[in-house]
Amino acid sequence: MQITQFVRRAARLHPHRDGFRVDGRARTWAQSMGRIPRMAQLLQAQGVAEGDRVAVLAMNSDTYGELLFAIPWAGAVAVPMNIRLAVPENVYTLNHSGASVLVVDESFADAAAELAAQCAGIRSVIYMGNASARSGMVELEAALEGLPGVAESARRGDDLYAIFYTGGTTGYPKGVMLSHANAVSLALSWLAALPPGEEHIVHMHVGGLFHLSGAAYLWYTTACAGTNVFLPKFEALPVMKAIAAHRVNSTVLIPTMVNMMLSHPDFAQHDLTSVRQCIYGGSPIPEPVLLAAMEKLPGWRFVHAYGMTETAGMATTLPACYHVLEGPLAGKRLSAGRSSAVCEVRITRADGSEADTGEVGEIAIRGPNVMLGYWRDPAATQACLRGGWMHSGDAAYMDADGFIYIVDRIKDMIVTGGENVYSAEVENAIHRHPAVREAAVIGIPDAKWGETVHAVVVLAEGMSLDAQALIAHCRTLIAPYKCPKSVDIRTEPLPKTAAGKITKKPLREPYWRDHARRVH
Repeated sequence: MQITQFVRRAARLHPHRDGFRVDGRARTWAQSMGRIPRMAQLLQAQGVAEGDRVAVLAMNSDTYGELLFAIPWAGAVAVPMNIRLAVPENVYTLNHSGASVLVVDESFADAAAELAAQCAGIRSVIYMGNASARSGMVELEAALEGLPGVAESARRGDDLYAIFYTGGTTGYPKGVMLSHANAVSLALSWLAALPPGEEHIVHMHVGGLFHLSGAAYLWYTTACAGTNVFLPKFEALPVMKAIAAHRVNSTVLIPTMVNMMLSHPDFAQHDLTSVRQCIYGGSPIPEPVLLAAMEKLPGWRFVHAYGMTETAGMATTLPACYHVLEGPLAGKRLSAGRSSAVCEVRITRADGSEADTGEVGEIAIRGPNVMLGYWRDPAATQACLRGGWMHSGDAAYMDADGFIYIVDRIKDMIVTGGENVYSAEVENAIHRHPAVREAAVIGIPDAKWGETVHAVVVLAEGMSLDAQALIAHCRTLIAPYKCPKSVDIRTEPLPKTAAGKITKKPLREPYWRDHARRVH
């Protein structure tokens, strides 16, 4: 299994089909296949050796998509960096990964010098933007001219392909190591769940390529020899225009995004009938959104996916046939579906034994899509990968038909707008304010985002601080989406266990009391 096999196949079967489209520009699979070995040669010319890490901090683009094949072609390891993180978080990612080369576009050209100055391991900065490169950077397009390209690396199978950084329970991001086999297995999972047949898949990417909501579907679409259409981010109007212009038939949109499109004043002016499959994650699609989509988007088929970075983005799927409001299949709509074609899923008790049907336990997953482990973190790897299974931290039960129903979250994590936020990361930022004595961060239900980040704070004696000032402080340290949206400043100490540890259950209870599920 080698991730580059997909792009080689696409170029062989459909050389003249557009592989990538962005900002009015298109490249065929033959053109990209001509560029990828040359990109690999450029990386090697910058000193990149086998197993070295190459970090990419950029918005979605055709060149970024090509890089995710060029980096392994050169024998290196890709480190896609989160565009939404604050500078201190990106400095940590670069230093922790040990990246030797940083690739940026025009959106991050100004930040590149600051990042490189704080990261001694960065030997070269490559610029792949549309404007002129800054002084000291290697301009990718100019450097590619005249390069013949290099032979493909032999790395494959369990060799490390990419490190995707995700939130950490200790307050620091964890680097999830995905192999070539992990990425290929993920693509095969989606080929089994959504076989293209003779259809030309045109997939619109709204999620960033630093995230599995972007990268996973790059692998799937390339395996289909389809066309990748990139948008920099979700905005209802540009998304609707892109669907109509490119005749998009596949995309990933969380229910909040679908609802924003449906309620947009210009919704009726755009032809969205080309879409056949809309994949979403997180919680089940809310009934009002499903009703509106069935009425206004009758040809759309919704597919629910449950997974995490540690499973290359997917472990279970709920096919379109279960997205109904009545009949024998209707009850399954509230589930996370059943295990994908390449992995096994079970519910386990605390002692590791398998739970009975209907019994709540922890979701455990095994298969070729499960990560190699956490980069430079053997303790966290051992805690997560036990007995041959990846332990998810999600509490759920399985029905007699094998459908998984998530009821709570064992790990201290919040999912807001499809993004994972670990409470420890936010609490670390809050505690760096001198006025704070105690802090606890919880997720509270929100109609639009599923959950929002809420902080409960006790101030040090004699200190004063308001909610907006605390939120502004957090924004200097962590990404805006991780920052509290609401703050409860108290005078009484936070509830604690007999051992003196803060317990969050009493803090969560008032917000979740009337909800059957304790997560969204």
